[in-house]
Amino acid sequence: MEQAASSPRDHATQIEVARLGYNLGGGVSGVDLSQSLDSGSIQAINHALLENEVLVFRDQDITQDQFMEFGRAFGELTVSPFSPNSEDRPELIILDNHRDNPPKLTDNWHSDETFRETPPKATMLRAVISPKIGGDTMFASMTAAYAGLGDQTQRLIGDLRFLVDFTPFRRVFGNDADSQHKLREIEKEHPIRSHPMVRVHPESGRKSLFVNSQFAIGIEGMKDSESRPLLEMLYAQARIPEYQFRVQWQPNTLVFWDNRAVLHYAIHDYYPQRRIMERVTIKGDVPVGLDVAYTGAHIPRREIELGENDAPPTSGDSSVRIFERSS
Repeated sequence: MEQAASSPRDHATQIEVARLGYNLGGGVSGVDLSQSLDSGSIQAINHALLENEVLVFRDQDITQDQFMEFGRAFGELTVSPFSPNSEDRPELIILDNHRDNPPKLTDNWHSDETFRETPPKATMLRAVISPKIGGDTMFASMTAAYAGLGDQTQRLIGDLRFLVDFTPFRRVFGNDADSQHKLREIEKEHPIRSHPMVRVHPESGRKSLFVNSQFAIGIEGMKDSESRPLLEMLYAQARIPEYQFRVQWQPNTLVFWDNRAVLHYAIHDYYPQRRIMERVTIKGDVPVGLDVAYTGAHIPRREIELGENDAPPTSGDSSVRIFERSS
Protein backbone atom coordinates (compact mmCIF):
# COMPACT_ATOMS: atom_id res chain seq x y z
CA MET A 1 0.00 0.00 0.00
CA GLU A 2 1.31 3.41 -0.95
CA GLN A 3 2.22 5.80 1.83
CA ALA A 4 0.45 9.14 1.93
CA ALA A 5 2.65 12.03 0.85
CA SER A 6 4.12 13.82 3.84
CA SER A 7 2.67 17.26 4.50
CA PRO A 8 4.47 20.28 5.95
CA ARG A 9 4.57 20.36 9.74
CA ASP A 10 1.97 22.59 11.36
CA HIS A 11 4.11 25.32 12.92
CA ALA A 12 1.48 28.03 13.29
CA THR A 13 0.57 27.11 16.88
CA GLN A 14 4.26 26.95 17.90
CA ILE A 15 5.37 30.33 16.57
CA GLU A 16 6.02 32.97 19.20
CA VAL A 17 7.08 36.58 18.62
CA ALA A 18 8.66 38.64 21.40
CA ARG A 19 8.82 42.40 20.86
CA LEU A 20 12.47 43.54 20.93
CA GLY A 21 12.11 47.30 20.41
CA TYR A 22 9.45 49.86 21.22
CA ASN A 23 8.75 50.95 17.66
CA LEU A 24 9.91 47.91 15.73
CA GLY A 25 11.63 44.55 15.96
CA GLY A 26 10.34 41.10 16.89
CA GLY A 27 12.23 37.94 17.86
CA VAL A 28 10.66 34.81 16.36
CA SER A 29 10.91 31.41 18.05
CA GLY A 30 9.18 28.06 17.63
CA VAL A 31 9.92 27.72 13.92
CA ASP A 32 12.47 25.60 12.05
CA LEU A 33 13.15 27.08 8.62
CA SER A 34 14.80 23.87 7.41
CA GLN A 35 11.26 22.45 7.24
CA SER A 36 8.58 23.42 4.74
CA LEU A 37 6.02 25.65 6.42
CA ASP A 38 2.26 25.28 6.09
CA SER A 39 0.09 28.17 4.92
CA GLY A 40 -1.01 29.00 8.47
CA SER A 41 2.60 29.49 9.54
CA ILE A 42 3.34 31.69 6.54
CA GLN A 43 0.29 33.82 7.33
CA ALA A 44 1.32 34.07 10.98
CA ILE A 45 4.85 35.18 10.06
CA ASN A 46 3.55 37.71 7.53
CA HIS A 47 1.18 39.16 10.15
CA ALA A 48 4.09 39.37 12.60
CA LEU A 49 6.09 41.22 9.95
CA LEU A 50 3.29 43.76 9.52
CA GLU A 51 3.11 44.28 13.29
CA ASN A 52 6.85 44.40 13.99
CA GLU A 53 8.35 45.54 10.65
CA VAL A 54 11.59 43.62 11.37
CA LEU A 55 11.71 39.95 12.40
CA VAL A 56 14.79 38.19 13.81
CA PHE A 57 15.18 34.40 13.53
CA ARG A 58 18.13 32.94 15.45
CA ASP A 59 19.91 29.58 15.01
CA GLN A 60 18.55 28.79 11.55
CA ASP A 61 21.12 26.39 10.10
CA ILE A 62 19.64 26.11 6.61
CA THR A 63 20.85 25.57 3.06
CA GLN A 64 20.72 28.18 0.32
CA ASP A 65 17.81 26.32 -1.30
CA GLN A 66 15.89 26.28 2.01
CA PHE A 67 16.59 29.98 2.45
CA MET A 68 15.23 30.73 -1.01
CA GLU A 69 12.20 28.50 -0.41
CA PHE A 70 11.38 30.51 2.71
CA GLY A 71 11.69 33.74 0.73
CA ARG A 72 9.46 32.48 -2.08
CA ALA A 73 6.73 31.71 0.44
CA PHE A 74 6.14 35.50 0.61
CA GLY A 75 6.38 36.34 -3.08
CA GLU A 76 8.48 36.26 -6.23
CA LEU A 77 12.22 36.70 -5.73
CA THR A 78 13.89 39.37 -7.83
CA VAL A 79 17.34 39.59 -9.40
CA SER A 80 19.45 42.62 -8.54
CA PRO A 81 21.15 44.34 -11.50
CA PHE A 82 24.05 45.45 -9.28
CA SER A 83 24.68 43.06 -6.38
CA PRO A 84 26.98 40.00 -6.53
CA ASN A 85 24.56 37.22 -7.45
CA SER A 86 25.18 33.49 -7.12
CA GLU A 87 26.09 32.01 -10.51
CA ASP A 88 23.61 29.13 -10.35
CA ARG A 89 20.99 30.95 -8.25
CA PRO A 90 20.67 34.49 -9.67
CA GLU A 91 18.03 35.50 -7.09
CA LEU A 92 20.54 34.82 -4.29
CA ILE A 93 22.95 37.64 -3.42
CA ILE A 94 26.24 36.70 -1.76
CA LEU A 95 27.89 39.54 0.16
CA ASP A 96 31.43 38.46 1.06
CA ASN A 97 33.42 41.33 2.56
CA HIS A 98 36.97 40.97 3.88
CA ARG A 99 40.41 42.58 3.78
CA ASP A 100 40.59 42.41 -0.02
CA ASN A 101 36.93 43.33 -0.60
CA PRO A 102 35.90 46.18 1.73
CA PRO A 103 32.20 46.83 2.31
CA LYS A 104 30.72 49.71 0.35
CA LEU A 105 27.51 51.58 -0.51
CA THR A 106 25.40 50.27 2.39
CA ASP A 107 26.56 52.52 5.27
CA ASN A 108 23.68 54.97 4.84
CA TRP A 109 19.98 54.93 5.60
CA HIS A 110 18.06 53.41 2.68
CA SER A 111 15.33 51.05 1.59
CA ASP A 112 16.44 48.46 -0.93
CA GLU A 113 16.19 49.20 -4.66
CA THR A 114 13.95 52.27 -4.36
CA PHE A 115 14.94 53.08 -7.95
CA ARG A 116 12.58 50.33 -9.21
CA GLU A 117 9.06 51.07 -10.41
CA THR A 118 8.03 48.37 -7.92
CA PRO A 119 10.50 48.52 -5.00
CA PRO A 120 10.80 45.29 -2.99
CA LYS A 121 8.10 44.23 -0.59
CA ALA A 122 10.68 42.83 1.80
CA THR A 123 14.26 41.63 2.16
CA MET A 124 15.74 38.60 3.94
CA LEU A 125 19.37 38.59 5.07
CA ARG A 126 21.14 35.63 6.66
CA ALA A 127 24.56 35.58 8.33
CA VAL A 128 26.95 32.81 7.25
CA ILE A 129 30.12 34.25 8.80
CA SER A 130 29.84 37.18 11.18
CA PRO A 131 32.75 39.24 12.53
CA LYS A 132 33.77 38.84 16.16
CA ILE A 133 33.18 42.54 16.73
CA GLY A 134 31.02 44.94 14.72
CA GLY A 135 29.05 44.50 11.53
CA ASP A 136 25.62 45.21 13.04
CA THR A 137 22.67 46.37 10.94
CA MET A 138 20.41 49.18 12.14
CA PHE A 139 16.77 49.64 11.21
CA ALA A 140 14.49 52.67 11.49
CA SER A 141 10.70 52.57 11.54
CA MET A 142 9.53 55.11 9.01
CA THR A 143 5.95 54.77 10.22
CA ALA A 144 7.13 56.04 13.59
CA ALA A 145 9.26 58.65 11.83
CA TYR A 146 6.24 59.92 9.91
CA ALA A 147 4.08 59.99 13.03
CA GLY A 148 6.81 62.01 14.76
CA LEU A 149 6.54 64.85 12.25
CA GLY A 150 4.47 67.90 13.07
CA ASP A 151 1.00 68.26 11.58
CA GLN A 152 2.09 71.11 9.29
CA THR A 153 5.00 69.08 7.91
CA GLN A 154 2.76 66.06 7.35
CA ARG A 155 0.37 68.24 5.36
CA LEU A 156 3.24 69.81 3.40
CA ILE A 157 4.69 66.50 2.21
CA GLY A 158 1.40 64.59 1.86
CA ASP A 159 1.04 65.31 -1.86
CA LEU A 160 4.74 65.49 -2.78
CA ARG A 161 6.70 62.95 -4.80
CA PHE A 162 10.46 62.43 -4.79
CA LEU A 163 12.61 61.60 -7.80
CA VAL A 164 14.73 58.44 -7.66
CA ASP A 165 17.77 57.18 -9.55
CA PHE A 166 20.32 54.38 -9.01
CA THR A 167 22.99 57.08 -8.58
CA PRO A 168 25.27 55.28 -6.05
CA PHE A 169 25.63 52.26 -8.33
CA ARG A 170 26.81 54.26 -11.33
CA ARG A 171 30.31 54.26 -9.88
CA VAL A 172 30.61 50.47 -10.27
CA PHE A 173 30.70 50.83 -14.06
CA GLY A 174 34.00 51.36 -15.83
CA ASN A 175 34.70 53.65 -18.77
CA ASP A 176 35.23 50.82 -21.26
CA ALA A 177 32.73 50.29 -24.06
CA ASP A 178 31.17 47.12 -22.60
CA SER A 179 30.59 48.72 -19.18
CA GLN A 180 29.08 51.84 -20.69
CA HIS A 181 26.82 49.76 -22.93
CA LYS A 182 25.57 47.83 -19.89
CA LEU A 183 24.98 51.12 -18.05
CA ARG A 184 22.88 52.46 -20.94
CA GLU A 185 20.80 49.25 -20.91
CA ILE A 186 20.14 49.55 -17.17
CA GLU A 187 19.20 53.22 -17.61
CA LYS A 188 16.55 52.16 -20.14
CA GLU A 189 15.18 49.56 -17.70
CA HIS A 190 15.36 51.87 -14.68
CA PRO A 191 14.84 55.50 -15.80
CA ILE A 192 14.44 58.33 -13.35
CA ARG A 193 10.95 58.04 -11.85
CA SER A 194 9.05 59.34 -8.84
CA HIS A 195 7.47 57.83 -5.73
CA PRO A 196 5.19 59.35 -3.06
CA MET A 197 7.07 60.79 -0.10
CA VAL A 198 4.33 59.48 2.18
CA ARG A 199 3.49 55.88 1.36
CA VAL A 200 0.32 54.05 2.38
CA HIS A 201 1.22 50.47 3.25
CA PRO A 202 -0.67 48.11 0.89
CA GLU A 203 -1.33 45.51 3.61
CA SER A 204 -1.64 47.44 6.88
CA GLY A 205 -2.91 50.83 5.69
CA ARG A 206 -0.36 52.63 7.88
CA LYS A 207 1.42 55.73 6.60
CA SER A 208 5.18 55.92 6.42
CA LEU A 209 7.89 58.30 5.28
CA PHE A 210 9.20 56.60 2.14
CA VAL A 211 11.98 58.94 1.00
CA ASN A 212 15.63 57.97 1.56
CA SER A 213 18.97 59.63 0.83
CA GLN A 214 20.58 56.80 -1.15
CA PHE A 215 18.23 57.01 -4.11
CA ALA A 216 16.41 60.37 -3.88
CA ILE A 217 17.74 63.06 -6.21
CA GLY A 218 15.10 65.74 -5.67
CA ILE A 219 11.42 66.52 -5.23
CA GLU A 220 9.11 66.59 -8.23
CA GLY A 221 8.17 70.18 -9.16
CA MET A 222 10.75 71.81 -6.87
CA LYS A 223 14.06 73.51 -7.57
CA ASP A 224 17.10 71.88 -5.99
CA SER A 225 17.54 74.87 -3.66
CA GLU A 226 13.98 74.31 -2.42
CA SER A 227 13.99 70.52 -2.15
CA ARG A 228 17.39 70.01 -0.53
CA PRO A 229 16.58 71.53 2.91
CA LEU A 230 13.27 69.65 3.08
CA LEU A 231 14.87 66.36 2.12
CA GLU A 232 17.67 66.80 4.65
CA MET A 233 15.11 67.44 7.39
CA LEU A 234 13.22 64.27 6.45
CA TYR A 235 16.42 62.19 6.21
CA ALA A 236 17.19 63.22 9.78
CA GLN A 237 14.05 61.42 10.98
CA ALA A 238 15.75 58.06 10.45
CA ARG A 239 18.62 59.15 12.70
CA ILE A 240 16.39 59.61 15.76
CA PRO A 241 17.35 56.75 18.14
CA GLU A 242 13.81 56.21 19.43
CA TYR A 243 12.75 55.05 15.96
CA GLN A 244 15.64 52.60 15.61
CA PHE A 245 16.35 48.94 16.28
CA ARG A 246 19.78 47.29 16.04
CA VAL A 247 20.57 43.70 15.11
CA GLN A 248 23.79 42.02 16.26
CA TRP A 249 24.59 39.23 13.86
CA GLN A 250 25.59 35.70 14.73
CA PRO A 251 26.06 32.80 12.29
CA ASN A 252 22.67 31.41 11.22
CA THR A 253 20.79 34.56 12.20
CA LEU A 254 18.14 35.47 9.61
CA VAL A 255 16.46 38.89 9.52
CA PHE A 256 13.27 39.56 7.55
CA TRP A 257 12.28 43.19 7.15
CA ASP A 258 9.45 45.13 5.53
CA ASN A 259 11.11 47.28 2.88
CA ARG A 260 7.90 49.33 2.57
CA ALA A 261 8.05 50.56 6.16
CA VAL A 262 11.68 50.65 7.34
CA LEU A 263 15.07 51.98 6.35
CA HIS A 264 18.27 50.16 7.24
CA TYR A 265 21.95 50.97 7.64
CA ALA A 266 24.73 48.35 7.47
CA ILE A 267 27.58 49.47 9.73
CA HIS A 268 31.08 49.15 8.23
CA ASP A 269 32.98 49.00 11.52
CA TYR A 270 34.13 45.38 11.13
CA TYR A 271 36.68 45.82 8.32
CA PRO A 272 39.06 44.01 7.75
CA GLN A 273 37.26 41.12 9.47
CA ARG A 274 35.31 38.80 7.20
CA ARG A 275 31.54 38.98 6.96
CA ILE A 276 29.53 36.70 4.63
CA MET A 277 25.81 37.32 4.21
CA GLU A 278 23.17 35.78 1.94
CA ARG A 279 20.24 37.87 0.75
CA VAL A 280 17.01 37.39 -1.13
CA THR A 281 14.68 40.19 -2.17
CA ILE A 282 10.91 39.80 -2.54
CA LYS A 283 9.12 41.63 -5.32
CA GLY A 284 6.83 44.48 -4.32
CA ASP A 285 4.26 46.70 -5.99
CA VAL A 286 3.95 50.29 -7.15
CA PRO A 287 4.03 52.60 -4.09
CA VAL A 288 0.83 54.59 -3.56
CA GLY A 289 0.37 57.78 -1.60
CA LEU A 290 -2.41 59.59 0.21
CA ASP A 291 -4.17 60.37 -3.06
CA VAL A 292 -5.26 56.73 -3.43
CA ALA A 293 -8.06 55.52 -1.15
CA TYR A 294 -6.98 52.53 0.94
CA THR A 295 -9.64 49.80 1.06
CA GLY A 296 -7.81 46.98 2.84
CA ALA A 297 -7.71 45.94 6.48
CA HIS A 298 -6.03 48.30 8.94
CA ILE A 299 -3.42 46.59 11.10
CA PRO A 300 -2.49 48.84 14.02
CA ARG A 301 0.92 49.02 15.59
CA ARG A 302 1.54 46.25 18.10
CA GLU A 303 1.06 47.76 21.53
CA ILE A 304 3.70 47.28 24.23
CA GLU A 305 2.37 45.76 27.44
CA LEU A 306 3.37 47.91 30.41
CA GLY A 307 4.16 46.45 33.81
CA GLU A 308 2.29 47.54 36.89
CA ASN A 309 5.16 49.86 37.86
CA ASP A 310 5.38 51.48 34.43
CA ALA A 311 3.27 54.56 34.99
CA PRO A 312 2.67 56.76 31.94
CA PRO A 313 4.21 60.26 31.93
CA THR A 314 2.15 62.97 33.52
CA SER A 315 0.77 65.81 31.43
CA GLY A 316 3.18 68.16 33.17
CA ASP A 317 6.27 66.21 32.04
CA SER A 318 7.22 68.14 28.90
CA SER A 319 10.50 66.21 28.50
CA VAL A 320 8.71 63.01 27.51
CA ARG A 321 6.95 62.67 24.19
CA ILE A 322 5.41 59.44 22.96
CA PHE A 323 4.90 59.10 19.22
CA GLU A 324 2.09 56.85 18.05
CA ARG A 325 2.04 55.56 14.51
CA SER A 326 -0.71 56.82 12.26
CA SER A 327 -3.35 54.29 11.30
